[in-house]
Amino acid sequence: MTMARACTRILMHGGAINPADAFFTDRLLAAADIGFRILRKGGTALDAVASAVAAAEDEPIFNCGTGSHLNLSGDAEMDASIMNGADLGAGAVGCITRVKNPVLVAKKVMEESDHVFLVGPASVRFGRLLDFPDYDPVTPQRRQEYDEAVRLVRLGENAPGRSEYWPRMRHWLDRVSEMADTVGAVAVDEDGNLAAATSSGGFPLKMPGRIGDTPVIGAGTYADNDKGAVSVTGQGEAVLKLTLAKAVCDLMGNGVAAEEAARTVIAQWNRRFPNLPVALVAIDREGRSGAARNIELTPHVEISGPAGDIRRNWCPALR
Repeated sequence: MTMARACTRILMHGGAINPADAFFTDRLLAAADIGFRILRKGGTALDAVASAVAAAEDEPIFNCGTGSHLNLSGDAEMDASIMNGADLGAGAVGCITRVKNPVLVAKKVMEESDHVFLVGPASVRFGRLLDFPDYDPVTPQRRQEYDEAVRLVRLGENAPGRSEYWPRMRHWLDRVSEMADTVGAVAVDEDGNLAAATSSGGFPLKMPGRIGDTPVIGAGTYADNDKGAVSVTGQGEAVLKLTLAKAVCDLMGNGVAAEEAARTVIAQWNRRFPNLPVALVAIDREGRSGAARNIELTPHVEISGPAGDIRRNWCPALR
């Protein structure tokens, strides 16, 4: 960063197709405020995004941690990742089950192991060794939504706003015994260090073992002090194909401001995947913020500066 002391800032998104209304936005802002308080006390961007996303994981209206949607076999398999722009440290978990805060397990993968990415039962065992207790993230509401989605798909109907993204789902329903999505945060601390974190329960009725963009460094999450920090939400398979977070960071690394970089990549997405939802939040290496989305949904918030200035749901949908 060019400034002697950076302007502390945190941005969060609350899922590409969650409503950008007060119900979702207020809860997202409360999670972001937990991260911002860490920044205001001189804490690191890494701790800020980890704490903010963990707070969102504890809020059952979001599809991450508690409240994660269920896969085709009725289980909650969760993904999360985190990245430290100061040293490119990164940690991720995929298809992790029965933990309360996947993003905190991902942070431990970065801090306590020689690896970046652990998946499935091995990621659960890793968490248990580090005293993450057994925890059932499935809420009664998610179980009810799962039962109704399965019923509709068996009848040959789309679960509203959801199963149209999975045209082959019916083929698997008898062979494997609502779309809301990801939460993510990006932050810059007073030393100019950047960080990003993202967490998701994945698409409802996904196949067991499916890993989306959220835990993949460069797809759903990326941070590099020389470029910027990005967290993405949307249709994960498409995000993977475009390595979207890294694409935005590369533009910012070439001097493009965060807002322009975000809008440029969403425009590219719209040309390739015009019918799929996507949104992202970003901070560039100069500490400037940006957000972009291609639908009239996606709650997003920003808290910045000494006074804790707040912005809510400011960016228009790009068509």
